[in-house]
Amino acid sequence: MKKVERINIIMRYINNRAHFTLTEIMREFNISRSTAQRDIREIEALGMPLVAEVGRDGGYSVMRNSLLPVVRFTDNEVKALFIAFMATRNGQLPYLKSRLSLTEKLLGLISENQQEELVLLNQILLFEGTHPGNPDLLDLSDLPHPMLDKLIRLLLADRYLFITCREDQKDISYAVYLLRLYQQKSLWLIEGFDLDASRKRIIPVDQLTDVIPYPGSNRPSAKKIKEKLSKQQVKNNLVLELGPRAIAQYRKYHPFRVTLSYTNPYQTTAILKMEVEVNRTEELKEVKNWLLFLGDDLKVKEMPDEVRAELQARIKLFQF
Repeated sequence: MKKVERINIIMRYINNRAHFTLTEIMREFNISRSTAQRDIREIEALGMPLVAEVGRDGGYSVMRNSLLPVVRFTDNEVKALFIAFMATRNGQLPYLKSRLSLTEKLLGLISENQQEELVLLNQILLFEGTHPGNPDLLDLSDLPHPMLDKLIRLLLADRYLFITCREDQKDISYAVYLLRLYQQKSLWLIEGFDLDASRKRIIPVDQLTDVIPYPGSNRPSAKKIKEKLSKQQVKNNLVLELGPRAIAQYRKYHPFRVTLSYTNPYQTTAILKMEVEVNRTEELKEVKNWLLFLGDDLKVKEMPDEVRAELQARIKLFQF
């Protein structure tokens, strides 16, 4: 390990402790006593307030401080941070403007040679979702849905929410306890427990028209909600038997949170079970498109009439 890397790691190591000894540093980083002493002196010179303790074992107390020591990045660490920013662009992430300022600060901290290398990396590396004609790291064309920032701000204070979303050209409101907020195929989704219907519900963030803290006083605890969910059995109304080609398609794209149950040790056949909310037009359309994407290497064991009707309507479009 290079000296710069080691000192950075030692600083993080001791900054999380109220007390440490040279013996601990020697053992943790596999260095000699003299090297440990030199590293500690250099860390003190960087501004970390340490108080040496007299005694046979020696030791240091770490004083609380409001000023962080100067953090030094290795060349590879700078590239890793930069590539991470590049890989997440056009991902509609929250705090995107903060990412912009972080990138500008990062570029301002490094040498001109490093800046030239990062510019070259930006030119030759192209990630999924990046427009080839405008691969600018600082471009803010991928701003997330405006409701996402508001949603996250509210979640940091309270996970009980009253949300309004647009479904089938009308506004519908739900009182929910948010279980998780996740991104899937560039689409942000709310997985919440419907407090009125006592069931899990998935809601796309881009359908939100308003979100406020839940005003009601009747709030089941998070523990009770988890108990209710554990007792509820998923009503699988779509059951498919997939062949090898359909399994290959599934691995390429599966927009729903379902898993395959392989029926042979070679993983060439599998059973897929899921619940389709037939009252949601958007979900019906997405299920229809996904089934067409899986192809003809599958057998239908069970399927809601609404899904079957969607598929038949799609097939009629190609009949002459």
